[in-house]
Amino acid sequence: MNRPTPRKRPQPYFSAGQVTLVRVIWMTVAAILAAMTIFPLLWMVSIAFKPEQESFSPNLLPDAPTLENFVYVMTGVPFVRYMLNSLFVSVTVTVVALFFHSMAGYALARLRFPGRELIFLAIFSTLLVSLPVIIVPLFIIVKAMGMLNSYAGLIVPAIFNAFGIFLLRQYYLSIPREIEEAAVVDGAGYWRVYWSVILPLSKPILSALAILFFLANWNAFLWPLTVASDQKLWVVQVGIANFKSEYSAAWNYMMAASTVVAIPTLALFLIFQRQIMDSIKTSGLK
Repeated sequence: MNRPTPRKRPQPYFSAGQVTLVRVIWMTVAAILAAMTIFPLLWMVSIAFKPEQESFSPNLLPDAPTLENFVYVMTGVPFVRYMLNSLFVSVTVTVVALFFHSMAGYALARLRFPGRELIFLAIFSTLLVSLPVIIVPLFIIVKAMGMLNSYAGLIVPAIFNAFGIFLLRQYYLSIPREIEEAAVVDGAGYWRVYWSVILPLSKPILSALAILFFLANWNAFLWPLTVASDQKLWVVQVGIANFKSEYSAAWNYMMAASTVVAIPTLALFLIFQRQIMDSIKTSGLK
């Protein structure tokens, strides 16, 4: 009786030494990229604690660390008001945008009506248009509506975001229809299904979008600079930019203000980085 010949194990394409070398190379590249990303932040914090005469010194650690820069930023200029303006605008835009975006995403994912795909394509195509392209006609519309130098001018144009509608639509397409059909059998209408079934299931994606919307509006600069010339309505980014023009040589004050502004964004990212990563993974097409 002939015995079956044993199969030869496939030879690996790379030896153990080559795999180790490739891993070391990739770790080195990752370390270099991480250093390039972190070093500007460290340099910003370093200048924030330096006195004015030491701002451009090449040493990373200040010789005589001081808190006077932060004290001046928080008391010498109305920077607290700028932060409150940014907080109010960011929170308002985030809450209102999530409410309307979730309804629009649910309608585009579940409701059947003529032109649904065309409407979604038109909304999605706005992702290809950047703000500088439409800022002039948008300014004309806001001016005609009497919303210049007002919180409405800062908030209303920032509510619509095609990315949020797209992301929510893709998420709702992944929800099994049987859950909604069970609610319909119990006598629930579209609004009841949306409010009692869809929104509770949307907490993960809504949390991720809330973080992204808040960070985007907290760091907004171009549109607030265009629509609000009243200093009482300035947000933090506009305040820092005008701070530079007023004190062109006081980089220590600028870096102190930038450090204060960066703290909330870094804290949000560190706390909710898992939700942000989940939102990116959820955005795949179905």
